[in-house]
Amino acid sequence: MTDAILLTRHGQTADNAGGLILGHLDPPLTAVGVAQAQELASRLRGAGLEAVWCSPLQRARQTAEIVASALGLEARTLAELVESDRGRWEGRAVADIAREAPEQFAAFVAADPVFAFPGGETLAGQRDRTAAALATVAAGALPALVVAHAGTIRAALALWGLAVPPESALAHCEVAVTLDVASRRP
Repeated sequence: MTDAILLTRHGQTADNAGGLILGHLDPPLTAVGVAQAQELASRLRGAGLEAVWCSPLQRARQTAEIVASALGLEARTLAELVESDRGRWEGRAVADIAREAPEQFAAFVAADPVFAFPGGETLAGQRDRTAAALATVAAGALPALVVAHAGTIRAALALWGLAVPPESALAHCEVAVTLDVASRRP
């Protein structure tokens, strides 16, 4: 695991628990989210992590700081790890969007690279940002943990040519994927 980047989704927020699309909205972790981060830190003890990186949004920063502190590391913020700009979908219920815009929602779930959030970013744009972020992480101390968002993880999976699940399949504070950077640079 020497040349690895582990990607995990931040801990739970009240908005996540309520089934809302967050994007650039910036709520804090709930008590459940804090406990998830603490459990993640416990699971990663002994993993030999050399670095912890995170999105600038507080849900990711809080998660990363809990994990990094428990491992004797410092969390480093990387702007390119931020969640996609979800435009007019931000703050709205996933169920409402799926009902009101089924074709757009299906393209989002399928990770269609030409999909664009209404008034927001394209998934291709997020992939470009994620590639730059992963290149920065890969150039640093490894193995490294990246605490980010479901959209960021899905972008990384696409970049690595791996199956891209729906966001709802990516659990909070679970290592979603371990990328071997020795075999493939972003």
